[in-house]
Amino acid sequence: MSETDFDLFVIGGGSGGVRAARIAAGYGAKVAIAERDRFGGTCVIRGCVPKKLFVYASRFADDFEDARGFGWTVGDRSFDWATLVANKDREITRIEGVYEGNLTLKGVKTIKARARLDGPGRVKLADGTRITAKTILIATGGRPVRYADIPGVDNVSVSDDIFELKELPRRIVVCGGGYIAVEFASIFAGLGVETTLMHRGEKVLRGFDEELRDGLMEAMAARGIRLMMSTELIGLAACPGGFNLALKSGETMETDLVLSAIGRAPCTDDLGLETVGIETGARGEIPVNAYSETSVPGIYAVGDVTDRVNLTPVAIREGHAFADTVFGNRPVAVDHSIIPTGVFTTPEIGTVGLTEEAARAKGHEIDLYKARFRPLRNIVSGRDERTLMKLVVDAKTDRVLGCHVLGPDAAEIVQMAGVALTMKATKADFDATIALHPSAAEELVTMRDKWVPPAS
Repeated sequence: MSETDFDLFVIGGGSGGVRAARIAAGYGAKVAIAERDRFGGTCVIRGCVPKKLFVYASRFADDFEDARGFGWTVGDRSFDWATLVANKDREITRIEGVYEGNLTLKGVKTIKARARLDGPGRVKLADGTRITAKTILIATGGRPVRYADIPGVDNVSVSDDIFELKELPRRIVVCGGGYIAVEFASIFAGLGVETTLMHRGEKVLRGFDEELRDGLMEAMAARGIRLMMSTELIGLAACPGGFNLALKSGETMETDLVLSAIGRAPCTDDLGLETVGIETGARGEIPVNAYSETSVPGIYAVGDVTDRVNLTPVAIREGHAFADTVFGNRPVAVDHSIIPTGVFTTPEIGTVGLTEEAARAKGHEIDLYKARFRPLRNIVSGRDERTLMKLVVDAKTDRVLGCHVLGPDAAEIVQMAGVALTMKATKADFDATIALHPSAAEELVTMRDKWVPPAS
């Protein structure tokens, strides 16, 4: 490479790194970005986007079933896994091209190679090329955590592997209780796979509103997913047609596929952090300040590699804020306190702001407003599944602290609630908003009665 000096060198071509590179280039910086795999990172290639496509596929069974209540006669139907995977691959390739194309349009130099730090202001590529840069941004993301030190661990799949499965299993055990675990359990169950969700905790989705946790588990069980809580996998061995699992309780069970969805960890291996004196945290994360700068001046990090809030939109916001701060002469610190979040189970969850439990823990005196109902579509189709909506309100200021929804289109609803909470809307503001009827979302602006706990 004849030209080796840049204003900014980005290590990692995921959502956060790409946004930072584009915005910095827009400010006139000379930028290069290196990606060892495919531009788009976890979200585009093996995360949010392909998973959402799988979610859509898994919900058609409901649509076919519900159609009868609306007068439709649906004939023979079948599902072909290979077709879904092929169409998913085509769409991911298209989006990847858009990511790389947008970088090129901004004048960013794209490098398809692994890069690592090589001392202050220096980066080394896999082929030995050395590059100097005034500023370096690390945006290498995260990776699935694999089981360690249990017999047969090599036979366990992680979320990355699911998108490349050659055929749909007949039975699957999903291990974990976070959003990745419950989403994949819902996907496979919707596609007709005999699904078990195994989790060492008592409930799924730690940190979410307790009523949403309970409501989701109830709905998953009603949809035929076997929930094995307070259960741990301690080993597995191949057997005819699949695997035999050994559980900590002493029980055994058989399945065709085991998916480990027990968490993710920052990708900081072999980054050369030791060459500049950056020490990682307990989970391997890179510590940064409010402006995403590491302990070494001129070296920054954004996204999952910092293990702050591991969500794609957060990485994008952090990448943008970094570029504004360093190259736009406009210091921006990202506010991580109000982040709309969707869990694409069936039914899905949308949540933003404080849970009831978190609000109380922070010392708020709160009022609760709740609605639980069957959506109109479910009434006509005969489906018994219910929607739950909940507002957490500060009793003294009337400010809405949290909005939590379990039901169809929950994520779409909560995105707009996120705007209201970011603007510090009060319950009176919600009440003054004219309802859009008939819709499920109108319940958020028609709830008037404070929830009173039943007498003990």
